[in-house]
Amino acid sequence: MNFIGNIIWLVFGGLFAALGYLFGGIILCITVIGIPFGLQCFKLAGMVLFPFGRRVVNTSGSLGCLSLFANIIWIVFGGLWTALNHLFWGILLAITIVGIPFAKQHFKLIELSLMPFGKKVI
Repeated sequence: MNFIGNIIWLVFGGLFAALGYLFGGIILCITVIGIPFGLQCFKLAGMVLFPFGRRVVNTSGSLGCLSLFANIIWIVFGGLWTALNHLFWGILLAITIVGIPFAKQHFKLIELSLMPFGKKVI
C-alpha cells in the first residue's frame, strides 16, 4: 500500500516539491555557512519524495544547543513558510475522503520542515 501511495504522491506534486527542496539544498550548499542547512533540505527532499512508510523521530545527537540555534535560524529564514505550506495543503486535502492519506503525509512533513535539526527520517 505504501508503494501505491508513494507513486500517486509522486505524480500529483511530490516530485515537484522534492525538486524544490533539492534546488534549495544545492543553492544553500554553495556557501560554507549554508552547508548544514542545505543538508537539511536534502533530508526534506528525500522525505517529500517518498513519504509513505517513513516516519520522523528525534535523535539524541551531540549537537545540543547548536541544534536549537540552527532550528531557530531555519524557522526565521524559511522553515515557518514551508511548514505553513504543508499545513495549507494538509487542510485542503483533508476536506475530501480520498485526500486524507495525503493530508496525513503533509501533517507529518510539518514537523520536519519546521525544525529539521535533531530529527531523523526512518
